[in-house]
Amino acid sequence: MIVVHHLENSRSQRVIWLLEELGLLYEVKRYERDRKTMLAPPELKAVHPLGKSPVITDGEVVVAESGNIIEYLVETHGGGKLIPPADTADRLRYRYWLHYAEGSVMPLMVMTLIFSRLAPMSPALLRPLMRAIEGKVKTAFLGPQIKLHLDYLESELGRSEWFAGPEFSAADVQMSFPLEAAASRGGLDASRPRLATFLQKIHARPAYQRALAKGGPYQLLR
Repeated sequence: MIVVHHLENSRSQRVIWLLEELGLLYEVKRYERDRKTMLAPPELKAVHPLGKSPVITDGEVVVAESGNIIEYLVETHGGGKLIPPADTADRLRYRYWLHYAEGSVMPLMVMTLIFSRLAPMSPALLRPLMRAIEGKVKTAFLGPQIKLHLDYLESELGRSEWFAGPEFSAADVQMSFPLEAAASRGGLDASRPRLATFLQKIHARPAYQRALAKGGPYQLLR
């Protein structure tokens, strides 16, 4: 039996969604974040040494990292679903988006979150300095980089309805989290209509709704 070790408000939500899209049987084991640090609880280290989510177990097999989990589930249990045909341009695009999501755009979302917390978590006397540092980083680096990537993604969805071609695939599942993060804290709004429509379409999918019901409340950290 596949078990999703599901940390609240995390990347593991899209693993549950993928399992629903594939129609596979699975169990969800829930973990709550530490209310002070918002980090994963130490119990997750019993599953994987890094103690992070997402991670799944499939019998004796332990699989971590979002892209790796998605590839494992699709290739091992997918029966050809949610993946473009081999040796096609769409398969190459599919593989690209699986890696791009966490390798290129998600680090910018994480940095945005970290810098937004510098001032609130600092001693009162240091908060003006921390706000100044945050502002400089956002103006000089994060803002321009996020704009560059969102413009790129908007243009890519002009090539086809979904990221890897005309058909919905697991690449769209992988891309969901960074785009939801961008909508939450990265400036993604209706000014980029293709990306806004993408989010609307995935949120309306029955499997996405079932995943929300099974995974519990889902709200990205700000």
